[in-house]
Parts: sequence; C-alpha cells; structure tokens
Amino acid sequence: MNLAYDYPVLGAFWTAMWIFLWVLWVVLLFRIIGDIFRDDTLSGAAKTGWLVFVIVLPFLGVFVYVLARGKDMGKRETRHARAQQQALDDYIRETAGYGTGPATEAEQLAKLSEIRSKGDITDDEFRRAKEKILH
Repeated sequence: MNLAYDYPVLGAFWTAMWIFLWVLWVVLLFRIIGDIFRDDTLSGAAKTGWLVFVIVLPFLGVFVYVLARGKDMGKRETRHARAQQQALDDYIRETAGYGTGPATEAEQLAKLSEIRSKGDITDDEFRRAKEKILH
C-alpha cells in the first residue's frame, strides 16, 4: 500500500499554496481589524461600518479596505510604534529617577561624594571631577 503515489506532487503544491494564501488572508484580516481600532481619524460609525463590512463579507471587505485605506496603514502602524516607544522611554526615565533637565551642581556633587564614599573612585579622581563640575 503506497499512499504517496495517490497524491501527486502538483496536488501537494496546490494544497500548500492554498494553505499559505489562507494564512496570509487571516493575518491581513487581523491587521486590518487592528488598524480600524487604532485609527483616530475614523468616527465610531465609520469604525463600526468597516468592522461590519470586514466581518460580514470578509474577502471582499479585506480587499476593499486595502484598496481604500491601505496606503496609510503603514504610517499608522509606525506612529503607533513610536508612541509606544516614547511611553516606554518616559516610564523608564521616570522609574530610574532621571529628570528631563540636567542635574544641578549640588546633585552632581552629592552623587560624586556618594561614589567616593563607596570607594569606587580615589580622592584624586574626586577632586578632578569636582573641578569639572564647578568650572
């Protein structure tokens, strides 16, 4: 019993092609749904209309959405990624305790004194760094 001969190579190729296209379409569908929710320029009614169109007539809805609004999908994705990165950077700065401006001389000298008291720098290095801060 040789089952491999019952399914020709071309048939396997077409099956793989259809599976690939189906997965590609599902990924595109979820990207479009995410883009609909992410777009701040659309009103609530417009978002609802696009969602209903994409969900009720999925193949047609996806293709029409890509034709009508696909040009700016990348821009919206980039803008969203930048906003997330900025929020993360702000959170890290806030958590780490860094202010938005440069530290004052008193703050710099206090940190320098703390480093010297830990023994991480010598007295000579402390003196040179202190001169740099004050001048």
